[in-house]
Amino acid sequence: MTTIQAGLTYYKQVNEKVREAAEKDDSITIENVIGQRYIGCGSSGKNITVHGTPGNGLGQYLNGSTLEVFGNAQEAVGDTMNEGDIIIHGNVGDACGYGMRGGRIFIEGDCGYRGGIHMKAYQEHFPVVVIGGKAGSFLGEYQAGGLILVLGIGQNGAYPVNNFCGTGMHGGKIVLRCDKAPTGLPPQVLVNEATEADMTHIAPYIKEYARHFGANAADLLEQKYFVLTPNPAAGYKQLYTFEA
Repeated sequence: MTTIQAGLTYYKQVNEKVREAAEKDDSITIENVIGQRYIGCGSSGKNITVHGTPGNGLGQYLNGSTLEVFGNAQEAVGDTMNEGDIIIHGNVGDACGYGMRGGRIFIEGDCGYRGGIHMKAYQEHFPVVVIGGKAGSFLGEYQAGGLILVLGIGQNGAYPVNNFCGTGMHGGKIVLRCDKAPTGLPPQVLVNEATEADMTHIAPYIKEYARHFGANAADLLEQKYFVLTPNPAAGYKQLYTFEA
């Protein structure tokens, strides 16, 4: 295993050290990270552990590596990633999973605005974002595929997303743990209580979340969930904005 001290080193130099280490080692630890950007971008087949707070673009275009962060992360985590896992022991900023095409992102805490925007799935590629706490506005905006799962831990059964959830959504699925069906959503989005088949689908991701962060999977699986999907009867045609 290679250990890299980031500290106040400029992000370009930190990433150069990561690339150099990756040529001879599959396991890399970066300590004292203070906002350095683009860590792990495009990497494959590596295990990269980050201690601290990585800056924007963590794991952009990730292609099979596992990134695990012990701390919070800033904006655009997993932007356009293809494959691999990103595990955040904390919160993330805005646009997490932007244009995500595959792989999985597990967030112990909260997610900022526009999580999962433009997510899409293709053939065997199926992106998944699991948010342990709550999410900001425009979650799943223009979502075209994949799964966004919000567990709402710490929300006491309240709706765990801010405004405009699913705006422009035309594919994929958003699953929310809350006591009551959300209201005020775009009319093109259908809301239904999770079926047994839905629960079978999401159970592995809940168990994986619990494994990473020490949550009680059995307790989470017993709770009520609601599923948001596009309404094929309404359609969007050329309308991709929120309409009350």
